Amino acid sequence: MSKLGKFFKGGGSSKSRAAPSPQEALARLRETEEMLSKKQEYLENRIQRELTLAKKHGTQNKRAALQALKRKKRFEKQLTQIDGTLSTIEFQREALENSHTNTEVLRNMGFAAKAMKAVHENMDLNKIDDLMQEITEQQDIAQEISEAFSQRVGFGDDLDEDELMAELEELEQEELNKKMTNIRLPNVPSSSLPAQPDRMPGRMSGTSSTAHRSRAASSRRAEEEDDDIKHLAAWAT
Repeated sequence: MSKLGKFFKGGGSSKSRAAPSPQEALARLRETEEMLSKKQEYLENRIQRELTLAKKHGTQNKRAALQALKRKKRFEKQLTQIDGTLSTIEFQREALENSHTNTEVLRNMGFAAKAMKAVHENMDLNKIDDLMQEITEQQDIAQEISEAFSQRVGFGDDLDEDELMAELEELEQEELNKKMTNIRLPNVPSSSLPAQPDRMPGRMSGTSSTAHRSRAASSRRAEEEDDDIKHLAAWAT
């Protein structure tokens, strides 16, 4: 068994150690990434230094130049290994982050499901149906009350309209009769009455002239009264 296998076997057989939390594992992975990134930077600088040294020695000191190139190759190999390790750690970190997110989502959804169950535990569908039916009935009653309040209150709507029209026509006829009576029986002043004949012979001619003028005035008034009666008859119809 390889040392690596023994290491994992020995670590896994330790039942006393509790599994680390996702937050602790993520923190460790980030620390490892930071350490390897620094190691990458160091190796890149060493590679450039060994390359510069090999160029400096060149053909003058082949042995020193070859040793510099060998070290450069080893550094490049380590750099390649670190690149692969960083890729693996990055993949593991992303997978752990996703797993942690999914775990939190699942836990919160389970918590919400329990809360919903507790809320619905005291609910009865039959009671809900009865309640909704009662609410509907109360709304209908409220609507009827609102419509009743909004209707016009008609005082005296039970009166017969024909009787009212007949009474109105009777009042109009009475008013018309009063006007026609006033026209037929005017207040004639005493001065317009026919003068009494003078018994004295010397005043016969003057009396006859006055009577003639009175008859003419009466004739004009009669014509005017006829015109007024015609107007009133037309207004009444």
